[in-house]
Amino acid sequence: MSTEDSPRPDVLVVGGGIGGLSTALALTRQGLRVRLYEQAAEFGEVGAGLQLAPNCTRVLDDHGLLDQAVALGVLPERMVMKDALDAEELTHLDLEDLERRYGSPYLVIHRSDLHGIFLRACRRAGVDLIDDARCTAYENTADGARITLADGTTDEAEVVIAADGLHSVARPLLVADEPVNSAYVSYRGTVSFDQVRAHAVHEKDVVVYVGPRCHFVQYPLRGGEMFNQVAVFESPKALAGEEDWGTPDELDRAFEGTCAQIRQGLPLMWRDRRWRMYDRDPITNWVTGRIALLGDAAHPPLQYMAQGAVMAIEDGWVLAEHVRAGRPRRTGHSSGVDWAAALAAYEAVRAEHCRRVVLAAREWGGLWHLDGIGRLRRNALLRSRDPYDYGFTDWVYGPTALTPDRLPDLYPALSLDSVRVPLP
Repeated sequence: MSTEDSPRPDVLVVGGGIGGLSTALALTRQGLRVRLYEQAAEFGEVGAGLQLAPNCTRVLDDHGLLDQAVALGVLPERMVMKDALDAEELTHLDLEDLERRYGSPYLVIHRSDLHGIFLRACRRAGVDLIDDARCTAYENTADGARITLADGTTDEAEVVIAADGLHSVARPLLVADEPVNSAYVSYRGTVSFDQVRAHAVHEKDVVVYVGPRCHFVQYPLRGGEMFNQVAVFESPKALAGEEDWGTPDELDRAFEGTCAQIRQGLPLMWRDRRWRMYDRDPITNWVTGRIALLGDAAHPPLQYMAQGAVMAIEDGWVLAEHVRAGRPRRTGHSSGVDWAAALAAYEAVRAEHCRRVVLAAREWGGLWHLDGIGRLRRNALLRSRDPYDYGFTDWVYGPTALTPDRLPDLYPALSLDSVRVPLP
């Protein structure tokens, strides 16, 4: 659709990933006219599996999309943590009991399938979707905000949502910072389940093998027809400051000495692509005038809590809930939304929640990758855990807070120093 032939939108969303699409859908469902710009030549998503915890599937249900997601994904029975060296089970979560506790399921789904669900929902809802349009600049105007595209054209709306990822063009309007390099790299691979059936893999569980400076994740996808694997490790080349880091030879060396399930899975990884793992230090200010950051533009996390896409989906839902709470009435060309109030409320609650997740993800990454006496203490602590103790999940899997006073207490502090283990 040509922007010249359509009415001025109330909202511009920049970024056609899962966060941008889910936000466009959430705002459209509140009666707003939304136009979304995606820089790629066509809408699509790359990658492999995603884990969607109850705080996300609850939002999918509210959008009327949960049944579609369940049909395309898998509802695993357990989340299991094992030691990567000897494959000993350390602890687990009963995901059926987890659903009873939080009222929504734990779902695993292919990233492209979830993206497609949101894309089709946006089309049905009437979101104006524009591809092959790269945003190069943002600015506030007297009555809203404006973006400039690479071809020199501009577009304006009452508000602009920058869902433009880790290297957001809008973020420098708020903070002068750079992505933080963790020196870890991720390899992925999705194969037919028949290719791994003989490897003694878990057919109905999410399994995480935690090891010295590495971990390995496995779970089924697409109704059990496919199998997703993720290999993550610290790169010596990155630590040494070399440009060409995270290479396949480092992948193989990182997992030397690990258990049979990992060694059998490694040859099935995609070796022609890799994802270097960055996050950013948390910031508390996401809004400037009528321009707001969302998703990875605001809070890119490391992947250890599997909350990156989830937080972006929650962001859009929370913003839409604050739009709804104001009960706007359209008047002429105006949506009637009190954007100052809605954006302030969005920023007040989401910045603090996402700060906690970003920092917790860093902490969990450190815990997963311990070696020596630290590994032994971690394993002893996890073995002693009651599988039905939800002290470490209530703060993130429970209902999504709409106001700061509804944010739950953080998980209890971990202390490995007090764990007594026999020395090797």
